[in-house]
Amino acid sequence: MLLLALDTATPAVTVALHDGTAVIASSSQVDARRHGELLLPAVDRVLAEAGVSLDAVTEIVTGIGPGPYTGLRVGLMTADTFGLALGVPVHGLCTLDGLAYAADIEKGPFVVATDARRKEVYWAVYEDSRTRRTDPAVDRPADIAEKVAGLPAVGAGALLYPDTFPVVHEPEHVSAAALASLAAAKLAAGEELPAPRPLYLRRPDAQVPKNYKVVTPK
Repeated sequence: MLLLALDTATPAVTVALHDGTAVIASSSQVDARRHGELLLPAVDRVLAEAGVSLDAVTEIVTGIGPGPYTGLRVGLMTADTFGLALGVPVHGLCTLDGLAYAADIEKGPFVVATDARRKEVYWAVYEDSRTRRTDPAVDRPADIAEKVAGLPAVGAGALLYPDTFPVVHEPEHVSAAALASLAAAKLAAGEELPAPRPLYLRRPDAQVPKNYKVVTPK
């Protein structure tokens, strides 16, 4: 196995290679506005560090969010394109699951929260680093305060709202290294990974105008 993992569902542009035993190269940069600019150079950098070419990759895993539309689609389209060009399987993995897997928490339950903007967070509760208790959701922190009361939290979204998430653990951002390790473990155990389809959880900002005036001649 040579698994290429990438994620652009959060401000982190992150790429890693896993050989079935361990992560052999990785790269992460945090820049919410440059996903498309940074991702391919990061892939090149990781491949060079590992001393392999792209055509040596046997499987691909991409973070499927939840996340904002613009950033999330960069990783998904790149993964799909690589998969088609190489003729290899492309898997999805919830970005929140990657954060949970890398969490510095020995025992759950705990909550993972990423920044959803609009004063909201993407979040889910985990029983342990590999077991998600709730489906991913998007809410205002104050609206879920009772549901997550007393739980330690992980993620940049939790750091933004200390009243709701008073105890926050590392990591702040997802890493493709964690995604790759989790995906490799699941595949080795014969588990089926989700399809590489986006978890947006809400409608995009751009909408078709309603009641617009027709300007074409009759």
